[in-house]
Amino acid sequence: MLVVQETAEMPDFYANGEYDLSGFAVGIVKKDSVIDGRDIVAGDVLIGLPSSGVHSNGFSLVRRVVTRSGLSPKDKLLGEDVTLGEALMAPTVIYVKQVLEIIRKGGIKGIAHITGGGFRDNIPRVNSWEVPTVFKWIQEAGNIEDAEMRRTFNMGIGMVLVVSKEASSRILESGNGDYKAYRIGEVVSDGVTYH
Repeated sequence: MLVVQETAEMPDFYANGEYDLSGFAVGIVKKDSVIDGRDIVAGDVLIGLPSSGVHSNGFSLVRRVVTRSGLSPKDKLLGEDVTLGEALMAPTVIYVKQVLEIIRKGGIKGIAHITGGGFRDNIPRVNSWEVPTVFKWIQEAGNIEDAEMRRTFNMGIGMVLVVSKEASSRILESGNGDYKAYRIGEVVSDGVTYH
């Protein structure tokens, strides 16, 4: 059984005596179906699955930026048809259906869910896709350096799959039904490069 634990740091959020109750999910996988990354080799391709926004990461920083910006959650996000509040509170994508559909196509060697720690702690990277407006706003309004943005946020990619080159063609060319996926890089002998 795979057990994963995550603890959120949320300074200045709860008053004394308040607490948060969270839910979780448990699943099982047959031993011969475990995707553990041991077969990843140079030439494998990184496929990014888009996030719906900040998901549940970096909200202490987001709250500080919103407070300093003077904007209300009801104000429109510049260049978008949604309010700042709607963009920040967009529900987290649950990737299970999309990932299972892709796994059925074969060739998946590794999976990284981009959560707390952003890409820096999950996968080293540069932006090779269009970063959603909400992240651009957070960075500009908060005067946040690129490195801090990458350390804190998913920057628009919530899940990364490492797949064989052959599988990448099947996954990207045949489409993913209602889902989007992007080729964002590849494994090289000394790490990862991004396109």
